[in-house]
Amino acid sequence: MTRRRKAQPSEAPLAPVPAEILDQFVHQGPLTPEELDAAVRRFKKAIIERALGAELTHHLGYAPGTGKPDDATNHRNGTSGKTVLTDDGPLPIEVPRDRDGSFEPRLIGKHERRFTGFDDKIIALYARGLTVREIQAFLAEMYATDVSPDLISAVTDAVSADVAAWQARPLDAMYPVIFFDALRVKIRDEAVVRSKAVYLALAVLRDGTREILGIWIEQTEGAKFWMKVFADLKTRGCQDILIAVTDGLKGMSEALSAVYPATTLQTCIVHLLRHSLEFANWKERKPLAAALRPIYTAPSADAALAAFDAFARGPWGARFPTVVASWRRAWPQVIPFFAFPPEVRRVIYTTNALESLNARVRKIIKTRGHFPTDEAATKLIWLALRNITAAWSRAAPAWRSAMNQFAILYEDRFLAPQA
Repeated sequence: MTRRRKAQPSEAPLAPVPAEILDQFVHQGPLTPEELDAAVRRFKKAIIERALGAELTHHLGYAPGTGKPDDATNHRNGTSGKTVLTDDGPLPIEVPRDRDGSFEPRLIGKHERRFTGFDDKIIALYARGLTVREIQAFLAEMYATDVSPDLISAVTDAVSADVAAWQARPLDAMYPVIFFDALRVKIRDEAVVRSKAVYLALAVLRDGTREILGIWIEQTEGAKFWMKVFADLKTRGCQDILIAVTDGLKGMSEALSAVYPATTLQTCIVHLLRHSLEFANWKERKPLAAALRPIYTAPSADAALAAFDAFARGPWGARFPTVVASWRRAWPQVIPFFAFPPEVRRVIYTTNALESLNARVRKIIKTRGHFPTDEAATKLIWLALRNITAAWSRAAPAWRSAMNQFAILYEDRFLAPQA
């Protein structure tokens, strides 16, 4: 089946440039790529200098070559040259000056050496996992620009304010489902490189769209850490979570019951199944998975318990007592699953959506041996998440039918208007 191409957003048509202007930059006859690049740079230089001259005219109140008003005390004072870094490489320009030094250009401010597009390129390269040295080498090769590592670090550090604002932004009052998971990242801490856990919270909103609620970094997990996470969510406005889905994270049950006592904690069934298959060799995994299937596909908690008891007493339970023990330990967080209709089960069955997100983040940060600080790790992960989630606009699969079930099961908790 042929796929329909997405309609591109319409843009206003560009006005043509008069031929007499183009003739000043492009000679008659064929152009080489180098000549075209030189013409574009000359054109950009002329436009920037003309725009800066127009800013000075607005500042002084009279155009060049016209009479100076009687009450004006300031006037033009020539130009000063400087080189700015643009998205096409370094560009020398002449910046107009005024006599009393009060002129503050907006297009390229005083003491600024970089055009906006150049900073955006650095951040885009950094967000895709390139190190500072790799960005430096790329800019030198593509634009013949020698940029210091300190300058690249300064540009990327400017993102920190955006990260802090994102981490503290207000949240919705209620989330139907939040998935919690972690990925391991090496970070230098007190002159020692440690493996720390980066925890993400992926929420499904009432309309079925998805959102990352925050990033938290901790070396060890426990009830104290999760109390801090849930207190952060509540302070930012999240007053209710209907279902929290995790992979047996330590201390979460105690902290969740303290901050969100009405929330249902559900273990990821797929994680539990994968953990069970790790105890079997390759040939035994498929039949073992088939033996476990009647447990998590049971229509009710009683039927699931009967299927589990049959598995434990049967040959598979005798051969794999560790599998029986792992399911028995997780059973209090497994049985909530059976209270939900199939539409809701499909939503909370697995944290694969968050695992897929983590896998894409790992792909971006895998070139890093380690990060110098927690802030450096948070900055790159946030940039990676920003790129990954930019295309998130559709509701989760089969959400419409699940939403109706949530409205029936949770009534006012689900239907209450958001603050």
